[in-house]
Amino acid sequence: MELFLIGIGTGNPDHLTGEARRVMAEADLFLVPHKGAGKSDLADLRTQIISDVRDDATVALFDMPVRDDSLPYIARVDAWHDEIARIWTETMAQHPEARKVALLVWGDPSLYDSTLRIAARLEPKPEIRVVAGITSIQALTAAHAIPLNTLNAPVTISTGRRLRDHGWPEGCETLVVMLDGDCTFQTLDGDRFDIWWGAYLGMPEQILEHGRLADVSERIIARRAAARAAHGWIMDTYLLRQLPEK
Repeated sequence: MELFLIGIGTGNPDHLTGEARRVMAEADLFLVPHKGAGKSDLADLRTQIISDVRDDATVALFDMPVRDDSLPYIARVDAWHDEIARIWTETMAQHPEARKVALLVWGDPSLYDSTLRIAARLEPKPEIRVVAGITSIQALTAAHAIPLNTLNAPVTISTGRRLRDHGWPEGCETLVVMLDGDCTFQTLDGDRFDIWWGAYLGMPEQILEHGRLADVSERIIARRAAARAAHGWIMDTYLLRQLPEK
């Protein structure tokens, strides 16, 4: 069996590459996660993207398990991944005729996404194929029309959890922060950073903010909370650039 992990960008059907469309046209089965009440839009987006490519697709919805918050973080995520792999296996077993199975992955499967790690847990092991997708970082810089890096300078990509626990990375000028549900940027000195923030990137609901962190921090927090309340979910990311010392 072949398992195709297809990067689909940030929800805009135009983000699909030609390779993604070709692979989707050949798939026998699509696995689509359902994340529960309030997040049905995410499953609907995936199924809409599938139906835009083909109208005869076999789609198997599965319920995502809940993480065990009593466990330490790494153990909690490992157990969660094991449970997802078990659910994938059971779902695929209900379609023994499917030789090419596809999963649509937000952004790109290689960047802060666990799909590859979950797929590695499957037994028997399928042949895993990855189709690259547009990342939220690319969508963010495109939406703001900015370069990712300054001239000849590196970029650090991290998470809200690490920014909260470890602070600003030493020697870092440009930091892209993903998976930050707590708006951890508010722990920084707002006068020392510029921020470019975006939510629902590439979608009709897209929201953007940019400016000196001290000036726009509260507005981002308020707009993020309102958008999440309206839609039941939010996907956002942001880029921080440290200002030169005066």
